[in-house]
Parts: sequence; structure tokens; C-alpha cells
Amino acid sequence: MNRSQFEAAISPLLELVYPDAHQTARTQLLELTDRYVTRLVRASGTSAPNQGTAVLITYADAIRSEGEAPLASLRRVLKHEVGNAITDVHLLPMFPSTSDDGFAVVDYRKIDPSLGDWSDVAALSGDYRLMFDFVANHVSSSCPWFTDWLAGNSRYDGYFVEFDPAFDVSNVTRPRTSPLFHSYTRADGTEARVWTTFSDDQIDINMAGIATLLEMTDVLLAYIARGASMIRLDAIGFLWKESGTSCMHLPQTHAIVKLWRAVIDYVKPGTQIITETNVPHAENISYFGNGSDEAHQVYQFVLPPLVLHAFTAGTTETLSRWASTITPVSDTATYFNFLASHDGIGMRPSEGILTEDERSALVQKVLDNGGRASMKPNADGSETVYELNISYLDALANGDELNQPAVVAAKGLAAHSILCSVVGVPAIYYHSLFGSSSDRAGMEASGINRRINRKVLNAEQLVHELATDERRSTVFNGIKHMLTVRSQHRAFSPNRPQQVERLDPRVFAVRRGMGTEDDILCITNVTDELVNLPTVSGVDVLTDQTHQGLALPAYGYAWIR
Repeated sequence: MNRSQFEAAISPLLELVYPDAHQTARTQLLELTDRYVTRLVRASGTSAPNQGTAVLITYADAIRSEGEAPLASLRRVLKHEVGNAITDVHLLPMFPSTSDDGFAVVDYRKIDPSLGDWSDVAALSGDYRLMFDFVANHVSSSCPWFTDWLAGNSRYDGYFVEFDPAFDVSNVTRPRTSPLFHSYTRADGTEARVWTTFSDDQIDINMAGIATLLEMTDVLLAYIARGASMIRLDAIGFLWKESGTSCMHLPQTHAIVKLWRAVIDYVKPGTQIITETNVPHAENISYFGNGSDEAHQVYQFVLPPLVLHAFTAGTTETLSRWASTITPVSDTATYFNFLASHDGIGMRPSEGILTEDERSALVQKVLDNGGRASMKPNADGSETVYELNISYLDALANGDELNQPAVVAAKGLAAHSILCSVVGVPAIYYHSLFGSSSDRAGMEASGINRRINRKVLNAEQLVHELATDERRSTVFNGIKHMLTVRSQHRAFSPNRPQQVERLDPRVFAVRRGMGTEDDILCITNVTDELVNLPTVSGVDVLTDQTHQGLALPAYGYAWIR
């Protein structure tokens, strides 16, 4: 995208967002982006995702070793143990923060000194492409922008959304049961009531001002200058507030995402924007825009609960029916597929796909397996389940399987066979890659449900257990092998088509790269039964074994060419 194309792209977007000041916004945005164009080598860009792309989702301090910066420990373990099975590392917020495990950012432009510094990030970027987390919706209540505003600094006037009795909030979508507004004391002793979508320590940013747009765009560009090849837009659906609406996915929010897409395509082509919106599927994929003007990747939030349901119910009917509707998006956009993350298993995306009885069965199973269910409030005062908090491998276990490491490992690998076979880019959470169990002690000690799947691992102990612990070693080596094989076959390109085949309700079967010499049929058994598929013949690229008819053991999987 050249400068004239960039100007043409941003002008209508700015006119939509700032109808009375779009020319001013345009002039100032061009000045900002021009400064970065001179700093970045645009021609180098970054490569688009391909069949070899695999993302690891992790905290900067997920792995610690005494006397070493956590970012350095993470790099060392990934380099020596994981190697090139993954290509990209998603670093969850690594900035100074006061709560929510990094998502209450105090300073977007600094690395939390307890994690390391920017040189550690640069070193990691020498081994892997990096995704930075951009918490664009809110800042910490200790962020200088907010504290200076409370102190009377007019520079930050308009940065936050103050309570207005004329503003109708009756339809606002809430992800939490905490109050929408919280009160804070200004330096002059008066009270300021401001919008807080997530907690009293997370102050929503008011994007209705040009100054905040420029501030946040500068943060975005600074991340790219620091080596980010992907930017995750956290909780982006909540970005814009408008009276009487749900304040979710508003046209202005989409316009700002499109604006940032245009900025990136102009300043550093190939850099990817990934949107994170834990909402029903149709709302979620709206962030693709027309397939070339908004998000490059969208979190595939439906996949985790549907895969969990398949292994729980012993049938792939619902998963297969849904997957049949998923097709490649465009040459420049695709799905960001995952089963687990730092958050729980989102249940809102399953609304309208799973029945209420099926959803309730998943909740009960997670509770039985030692997990928790987090709730969200509804407009009528009732509550519904928002997410399930548990290690994904533990969630897969039925009955007493939780006490059978070999079975849990087999189910974990089978679930990741599905993850790695469907259209899109696979992303693996670090506790899934390492075969971790739920951290119930951490959850109970903190009183925070999500801590059940956020345990910090000791580097030396982890390396030892990857070689000696049955569950860890089986899952770790199995996923690594899967990703390595996947990278060798063009059929798994994020933009190659897929076709779901109904071979048996006990298996999920998806054909990738149809009509090409690299055509591969991926089949996964979600039950504890032997499944015979006499019509399936070919070479399993995972084992190099030739089959004339396929017999899949309990929780077995095969990728047949």
C-alpha cells in the first residue's frame, strides 16, 4: 500500500468515527505514520502464515529459573526443547501491570522489570516471530494517564468515559458481575465515576477523542518497531461506547480495527492483526470485514467448546456440522485456531450451536473434574455461564479417566489432531503443549478461577518431566511431531479449502487441499472404541504406514494421503 492508497483507505473510516473532525484526525494520523515509515524498513515486511506456521501462547514468565530473567528462561527452554516445531510466540501482556495477570497495563511502552527488558524480547525475536498483546480497551487505575488526569492534568482530558446520567447503559453487554462504573477521588477531593468494563482496576479508554486514537496508534506502531510481527487486539469488541446500544461491535469499533489494518499495511506490510472477541460465532467473524480490510486473523472461539463436546458426548455430529460451514476466508485472512488459552473455555460462542442440555453437561463435567464455571450477568438480572476454568486436557477426561495419564494424553493428542487439521493457523497454549494438569491449589489460594490454568513452571523441573513424566512427555512429543509433519504439507496452508466427510459419527474427518496432489484426509476418533473405516486407504503421513482400510483405536488419529 502506497501513501495515496493509504490516504484513500483511512479517509472514510475517520469520517465515520470523527464526523466533525475527520480532516484534523487525518492530518495528524498521517504525520504519525510518516514518522514510523522513516524508521521501519517497509520493504522487508513479514511473511504471511503458511502450513508451517504454529503459534505458542504463553506468559513471559510462564517458565522461571532462579537467577535468570523469565524472558531469558522462556527463550532457553523453547530453543532447546521445542525448537522449530513452533514458529511464533504470543507473549501475553509483558508490561508493568497491577492486576488480571498483566491485563491492567500501567505503561504500554515498558517491559515489566521482573520479566526482563526489551533486549530479552529482541533476543527471543531472533528465534521466533513474536505476537504482542495490545490491551487497547483499558488501562490500569495506576496508569499515569489516569492518575495524572485525576490530579488535574488536562493533557488527559477525554481519555476516559465519565458517568453521564443521560447515557443509557441498560443494554450494555457485560462480561463481569462487577459494577460498570467505579468511583475515584480527584486531587481536589471531588469524585470521578468512570467506565470499568472488567474491574475497578481496569479503566476503559475513551476512543471518541482524536488524542486517544493517536496515542493508541502510536503504541501499536511502537510494538511493530520493537519487532512484533503480529498484534493481538484484546477484548476489542468493547472499544466504543454509544448510549442505548450494547456497546459491542459498534461500527466505530470496526472502523478503528480497519484503520489499524490500513496503518499496518502501509507502515509494515505482512504484519498481522488478530482480534479476540469471546462472543457468538457470527459476531466474532464479523471482524474479518470483507476479508481484506479488517483482521488478518480472528480467534476461532467456537472450536474449544465443540471439540470438548465431541469427546464428552462421543459423537462428532455437531462439530462436523459446524465445521462444514467453515471455508477459507481470503488470500490475506484466516482463522486463529486454539483449544486453550490463558482464559477459560469460552461458552458464549457455543450459544445456538450446542443445546442448553449439552452446555450444562460440559459445565457439570468441568466441575466434576475439579474446575470452575465463571458467570456473566444478563440484562434481566439472571446469570449464564461465560467460561469454564480448567486445564483443557483435564476437561477432556470422562469419569475416572482423569486418573489415567495415558488416556488423558491420548485424548489430548487427538484433540490437537483436530486443531491442527482444520483451516486456519494452529495456536497451542503452553500448558497444553507441556501436558499440564489443572493448578487447583493456585486457583484456590488466589481466589481467581483463571489461575487454574496459569501456573508458572520451574524450567529445570519442566525439562526433567518432559523426559520422564508419562503425561507430559507423551503430549509434548506428540504435538511437536504433529506440527513438524504439518509444516511439510501444503494441504495445511491456512488458505487451502477443507471438506468435512461423514465417515462415522465417532470420528471427525476433514479433507484438506482437495484436488491437489497433496490432498490429505485427517481422521480423529473421539471415543474409547475401535472404529473400522474399510473405505479409507493411503499413507498416514504421521507414521509413514500404508493402510488398506483404516482401524482407529480409542482416541486414535491418522492423516491419510
